[in-house]
Amino acid sequence: MLEIFNIKYELTAIRAQGAGGQNVNKVSSAIHLRFDIHASNLSGLLKIRLLDSKDKRITTEGVLVIKAQQFRTQEANKRDAIKRLHEILNAANRVLPTRRATRPTYGSRRRRLESKTQRGRIKALRGRISDD
Repeated sequence: MLEIFNIKYELTAIRAQGAGGQNVNKVSSAIHLRFDIHASNLSGLLKIRLLDSKDKRITTEGVLVIKAQQFRTQEANKRDAIKRLHEILNAANRVLPTRRATRPTYGSRRRRLESKTQRGRIKALRGRISDD
């Protein structure tokens, strides 16, 4: 377990997927980062936000799993995994302002009704012309 910024997580080196020639079969350069949300010392509200998010990387046991295999070196993949963990935590910590409902102005309501009336007149004129 590593601890940076009071966040404990577990890093495991695994073999990367995809193309890479012979090197990909010998070197474990990809990283699995496992972060147990329940066992962490995050605030209760932040834990609830993380667990309620629809992120497919969070298991049913409440463990966030990040797989980093973008880079060729293990160190670069470690940095990438930790950076992505911090981004996820910061995104869950961000509080969006509550939306206040607004009402359309009197002028905008009047213009909308006038345009509807005008369209109705145009469509009414499309009918057959009577020979009276």
